[in-house]
Amino acid sequence: MSEKKHAAYICSGCGLGERLDIAALEAVAKKEGKMQVVRTHPFLCSEEGVAMIRADIEGEGVTHAAICACSRRAKTEAFNFPTTAISRGNLREGVIWVRPDTEEARETTQEMAEDYVRMACAEVKAMTQPAGNPNTGTNKTLMVVGGGISGMTAALEASRAGYKVVLVEKTGSLGGWAAKLHRRVPTREPFKSPEDTGVADMVAQIEADPNIKVYLNATIAKTAGAPGRFKVDIAVESGPTVTEDIGAIVQATGFSLYDANKLPHLGYGKSPHVVDQSGLEALARAANGGVIKRADGKEVKSVVFVQCAGQRDASGEHLPYCSGYCCNTSIKQAIYFKDANPDVDTVVLFTDLRTPGNGEDFYRSAQNRGVIFSKGVVSEVVPSGDGLTVKFHDLILDDKNAQIEADLVVLATGVVPNSGVNIDALSAPQVEGQEAAGSEGTETGGEVKPVSILNLTYRQGPDIPQFKWGFTDSHFICFPYETRRTAIYAAGPVRRPMDIAQAIEDATGAAMKAIQAMENAGLGRAAHPRSGDLSFPTARLEGCTQCKRCTVECPFGAIDEDEKRFPLFNESRCRRCGTCMGACPVRVISFENYSVNTVGAQIKAVNIPDEFENKPRILILACENDAYPALDMAALNRNCYSAFVRAIPVRCLGSVNTIWITDALNSGYDGVMLMGCKHGEDYQCHFVKGSELGRYRMSKVYDTLKGMNLEPERVLDLEVAITDLHTLPKKIDEYTAKIQEIGLSPFKGF
Repeated sequence: MSEKKHAAYICSGCGLGERLDIAALEAVAKKEGKMQVVRTHPFLCSEEGVAMIRADIEGEGVTHAAICACSRRAKTEAFNFPTTAISRGNLREGVIWVRPDTEEARETTQEMAEDYVRMACAEVKAMTQPAGNPNTGTNKTLMVVGGGISGMTAALEASRAGYKVVLVEKTGSLGGWAAKLHRRVPTREPFKSPEDTGVADMVAQIEADPNIKVYLNATIAKTAGAPGRFKVDIAVESGPTVTEDIGAIVQATGFSLYDANKLPHLGYGKSPHVVDQSGLEALARAANGGVIKRADGKEVKSVVFVQCAGQRDASGEHLPYCSGYCCNTSIKQAIYFKDANPDVDTVVLFTDLRTPGNGEDFYRSAQNRGVIFSKGVVSEVVPSGDGLTVKFHDLILDDKNAQIEADLVVLATGVVPNSGVNIDALSAPQVEGQEAAGSEGTETGGEVKPVSILNLTYRQGPDIPQFKWGFTDSHFICFPYETRRTAIYAAGPVRRPMDIAQAIEDATGAAMKAIQAMENAGLGRAAHPRSGDLSFPTARLEGCTQCKRCTVECPFGAIDEDEKRFPLFNESRCRRCGTCMGACPVRVISFENYSVNTVGAQIKAVNIPDEFENKPRILILACENDAYPALDMAALNRNCYSAFVRAIPVRCLGSVNTIWITDALNSGYDGVMLMGCKHGEDYQCHFVKGSELGRYRMSKVYDTLKGMNLEPERVLDLEVAITDLHTLPKKIDEYTAKIQEIGLSPFKGF
C-alpha cells in the first residue's frame, strides 16, 4: 500500500474570508488536524483552485484531502478526484450562512468553523478511497415482464437507447388491456374525441425491432443473481424453459379489474344489462363505431354510468383508493354512444369527477354532445321490465329517492394490481391451478393473485414488497420506479393507479432508471439514491457473533449467509445505506469511506468547552437525503440557528450506531439530535425501512441514558422533511434552549 499523505484546503471565497479568521483555521488544520499540506485559496472551486488541488495530488502525492469550503452537496463535480479520499468541511452553509453577521456572534461563529475543520480532517484520516465492487455484472440486457402498454413502452424506449431487451408476456399476444379497447382517451389538443389506442403500431414496432426478443405464453420460473448478472429462467408454454442473462428488470404486469360480482347491489350478476367498463369496451368494439347494442341485441337508447363502483370505499369492504382513469373512461364511453346516436340518453353519476391530463376540455366536449353529468351516490340498481332502475341520492337536490330508468348500466369498478405474492403478509392461500399475472391485464379479475411473478431467489421472499393496497412498493416522492430489489423496477398500474398516458410516461422513466442501474453495476457502483458510490460493506468476520441482525434488517435483500452462517454481502444489490452497519452490535461492518470510525472520529474531534464556559455542544446526526439538505436550504435562505450545534450527515438514520450516541454523551456533549425521514405507511425514507429501524434502535438508547444518570431529553429524535427549511432552525434553537434549561452535561471535563 502506498504511503498516505493528508492535505487540507481552505476556501476564503463566498464571504468566508470576511467572516472567518482563515489563518486560525489553517493553524487548526496543521496543529490539531495534523495535515501534512495546508493551503488556502480565494475561490477553491475555480479552475485555478481545482488545479492547485490536482497538482498536489499528482505532484505531491496527496492521497487524502479535507476540503473546507461549502457543503458536500455543492460543487461535487469540481471537487471530484477519483483517486483521492475526500471529506468536506461545511464552512459556508454550515457556519457563516446560519450565523448573524454581528460582532457579538463572531467568536462563536469562529469556534463553529474551527470545529468543522477539525471534523473534516478527522473524517478524511479515517477514510479509504473505495476502489469499487470487484463482483461486477456487465450484462446490459433489460428484461421487461408484461406486454401491455407499460411493458411495450419500456421495451421500445430501452431499445431506442441502444439496449437489448427480453420481453416476457404470459398471454399469446401483446397489448394487454389496451388491446381490448375500442378507443382511448385523447392525449392532445383539443381533447374533443377518443383516439386510436396505438397498440397495433407499438406491436408492429416491437416485432420489427432486432433489439427486442419476445416470449409469448411465458412466465418467469426463477430469477437469481444480482444487478448486471441476473439469471432468469423463462417457462414457455408447450416448450422448454429458457435461461436468459439479464442486467436489470422492469416489472410491468399491470392490473386486473376489480371483481364486479362483489357489487350485487349495483345489479352486476343479476342482470346481463349491467356491465363494467371492460364489458362496455367489448360492446363498442363489436359495434365498430355504429350503434351500440346490448348482449341480447337490443339497441341501447339510454345508458347510466356509475362512477366509483366499489372504489373510494371507507368501509373496508371494497377498494379504498381511486383508480385514476375511470372518470375519463366513462366520458370516453359516453361519447361512443353520442357519436353513434345523439339521441341516446347518456347520464354519468359521480361523486367527484377527476380528469387528469386534459383539464376540463374532454368533459366539456361530452357536455356539448349532450352527455348529462349528475352528482349522486348510487344505492341500488334493480331489473325493471326490459331495463334497469338506478336508485341514487342526488347530491345537488339532496333527493335521497332519485331514480333513473336505463337500458344499460356501466360500472366504473377500478383496478387491482397484478403484483404477485405479498411477502409482507404471506397469509393468502395458494390457489391450485391459478396462473401468475404476467400481462398488463387478466380477465380472471378481482384480487391480487397469490402466486409469484418474478420467483426471486431472495431470502426475503419471491416477489417485491407491496404497499398496504397491493401496489408494488415504489415511493412516488423518494424513488419513483425503484423497488426494494436493486435493479428491479416497477412501471405502470402495478405501481399505482394510472391511465394510459401516465403509464407510458411511467414506463419510460422506469426504463431509464434500469439503464442507469445496469451501467452502474458494470462499473461496480451503487444504484439510486447513492448513484455512482463505489463503496460497499465489508465485515471483520473474526469479530462477528452471527447475530443475523444485518441479514434481517437489510431493506434490499443484499445480505445472505455463507456456509459458516457468517454474513455474505451481495455488493451489487447493496444501496449503500449503512443499515447493516447501524444494526451490528459489535461494530464489525463498515464501508471504506463511511464507517463507525469516520463518524466517531468527527464526534471526538469537536472541541468541547469546559463546564465553566457555559457553551453547550449539541451533536446533530442528519440524514443526507432530507435533513441535511433542509439544513443547507435553511442556510441558503439565511435562516439562522444556534452556534452550539455540530452537524454530521449520515447516509440514513438506519446507519446510526448507538455507540455514536454513547461516545458523544461520554465525551461531554450536552445533547444529541437525530434527524431522519418520516417512517410508517407514508414513509419518505429513501432507504425504505432505514429510518424506521434506526428509530427502533434509538428507542433503546433511553435505557442507556438511565444507566448513565442522564436525562432522557438529552437525545431528541426528529422527523425532518426536505421542505422543513423554515421550521428546522426554530426546532434547533428550541432544543438548545431546552438543553440550557436542563443544564450542561455532568461528563464535561472527564
